[in-house]
This record gives sequence, structure tokens and C-alpha cells, in this order.
Amino acid sequence: MLSFLLELVPSLLVGFWLGGQQPELSTRLARPLVRFGVPLSVMGLLLRGGLTSAVLKAAVVAPVVVSLWLVLVSIESAGKPHRSSALRLGSCVGNTAYVGVPLALAFLPETALSITIGYDIGATLFTWSVGAVMLAGGSLQSSSLLQGAAKGLLLSPASRGLLGALLVQWTPWSESLADALWWPSRLVLILALFVVGLRLGALFRDRRIPGLLNRGLRSALVGKLLLFPLLLMVLGLLLRWDPLMIKAMALQGATPTAISVLLLSESADREQGDAASLVFWSTVLALITAPLWGQVLTLLVH
Repeated sequence: MLSFLLELVPSLLVGFWLGGQQPELSTRLARPLVRFGVPLSVMGLLLRGGLTSAVLKAAVVAPVVVSLWLVLVSIESAGKPHRSSALRLGSCVGNTAYVGVPLALAFLPETALSITIGYDIGATLFTWSVGAVMLAGGSLQSSSLLQGAAKGLLLSPASRGLLGALLVQWTPWSESLADALWWPSRLVLILALFVVGLRLGALFRDRRIPGLLNRGLRSALVGKLLLFPLLLMVLGLLLRWDPLMIKAMALQGATPTAISVLLLSESADREQGDAASLVFWSTVLALITAPLWGQVLTLLVH
């Protein structure tokens, strides 16, 4: 738990403070980081942890479980006051790229990285296809979903990192490159968390973050930080997944809401307040709930 907090908290706090002073800085830093830094980091992490079939399995399971969650939320909220699409999507789509990897490294062996990155790829494809249509208020047509999935595949730094790792894996210098990229990969993650902090600081500065009195926001937070990872753990136990798979998937479920939910809301010019609030408060509260999930999974799943 301590290693996870030591990796996240300083980066987030420094970024949060600086983001309040220079709100445009997050955009300038995020572009080169997502385009070059994060794919290189993912490649290094995969080479170090090992490329296994778990990448594909996690990439398939992630959108299936997210879809199941959205169906359950729709059933539960039937007849109740309308809950925005941003809150529904944000209650199950996590920041697996930037928070999920440090979380996995803090509580799981390096071999879990392939599961973590596979989950991120599957969830990203879902977010930029089905999620984008949801937030835009459109219908789930096959053409829109395919365009969104293709966009998500191109935008996902995890998918580009996976491609790089696959190409390097079959070369004679894969092991030496894995060793060489290990610490640069970790440094990129710290920089990515810093950028997340910058974004949160800019949101707070613009006063776009209400308190926790909103009932829909509280429900989405409970779902994202407690119930959704619980669903992943229970499904894993019922389906008799490997214990490492259960832990890795549930930990990814415990990550705070992905910033991509806010980006899609801003792009569609809809429900930006709900998206910003959920991203902000889930990130703050996940500093407590995510490491607790790591401890719980260590005790319950063997």
C-alpha cells in the first residue's frame, strides 16, 4: 500500500498545484506523453512482465463486464430519476492506463502486467465506441461503433505499446531491451500521473467540481470504487479464473474514472459537469479505496 501511495500522491499533488496555476499545461504535456512516452512505457512493461495469452483474455473480458455493469445499472435505475450517461459510463470505465499499472505493480507480480494492459486495451475500445455514442446521445449503430473502436485502437497508447512489444519479442535483444526500458517505463508512469494532477488542478481552478451532495454522483462513486471491482472479483471466483487473473482484473476495476469520459463529454458538449466531478472525486477517493482493494484481494483470493 505504501509503495502505491508514494508513487501516486506526490505526482498528483505537484500536478494539482501546478495545474491550478497553469491550466493549459496539461494539454501541452499530454500530447507527446500519450503519443510517444506511454506506448514506450507499455512496451517496456510488457517485455518485463512477459507477453502471454492473458493479454487477449483480459481485452475480451473487460468490455463484456463493462457491458454487463451498464445493463445492471439500467435495470436498477428504471423508474428512478434520470442518471446522466457520463455518470453511468464513468461508474465502470477506469483510469487503467495511468493508475492501474502502478496499482498492479504495488500488489501483484510483474507477470500481472499483461493482464493489466490487456484490460486497458479492451476497456479503451469500449469507451471510444459504445461510450462515445452514449455520451453523444446517439444510437448504437454498427458504423458508429466500428468508427469509435478504430479511433480507440489508434488513440490507445496501450495498443501501440503492445504492437511494439510483439515486434521486439521475437528479436535477439528482447531481454536486454526489457531491462533497459524498465526504469524509463516507471518514470513515464510518474509523468503520466503528474499530467492527471495537472488536469484535476485545472478543473478545480475553474470551479467545475461540486461537492458530494449530488445523489447521482455519490451513487456513481460507490459503483466505481466499490461495487464494480466487487463484480469483477465475484465473476472471477464463479468462473474459476486463475487467482492472479482475478486480482489483476478486480484491481483494474478499482481504478478511478478515466479522464477519457471527460474528454468525450467535452467533445459532445454534454454532461461535462457530471464527468468532471466524477473524474475528480473518484481520483481523490481512490487513493484510499484502491490500496484497500489490493489488501482485500491479497487476503481473499489465493
